[in-house]
Amino acid sequence: MTKALEFAAARGFEKSCQREDGALLHVLAARRGVSRVGEIGTGAGVGSAWIVSALPPTTPFFTAETDPDLATAVTAFYGDDPNVTVLQGSWRETLPPEAPFDLSIVDTNDAKDDVDATIRLLAPGGTAVLDDVWLDPVLPDARRDAWFGHPILTTIELWVAPSRRALVAVRR
Repeated sequence: MTKALEFAAARGFEKSCQREDGALLHVLAARRGVSRVGEIGTGAGVGSAWIVSALPPTTPFFTAETDPDLATAVTAFYGDDPNVTVLQGSWRETLPPEAPFDLSIVDTNDAKDDVDATIRLLAPGGTAVLDDVWLDPVLPDARRDAWFGHPILTTIELWVAPSRRALVAVRR
């Protein structure tokens, strides 16, 4: 992770995956049976590093990033790994041809808000992870309610840090 954090810092990228969220991604990626992984929102690749470091060496990992400069930089960062594919462009256009995924990391607001489009990327039994989303469970949250109320998902909310939670949803 140190290399990925240094890479992000060198680019001035300040929205990188936090350690606790990364540990959750790592644990979920390391599960048996995860044979294809997608990520919506690459950023500077720190979350990707947590995921890729847990995957078997032949498991394909696809990540979509709209910022062309970040996509190019992260492609170079993972240049020697043939199983990492950085897709430059909208996740709505770049990830569906690579789906379905056994694990999908949902790290952009438009994907977090479009539950149906995000679910279409998941294989049956696939898991979606939304990290760093809610700070106050008492306040109404339409996004959270959409994930919990979706008829083909089983969703749980996990504390990953004293002030942050993540959602983990499985497609039935």
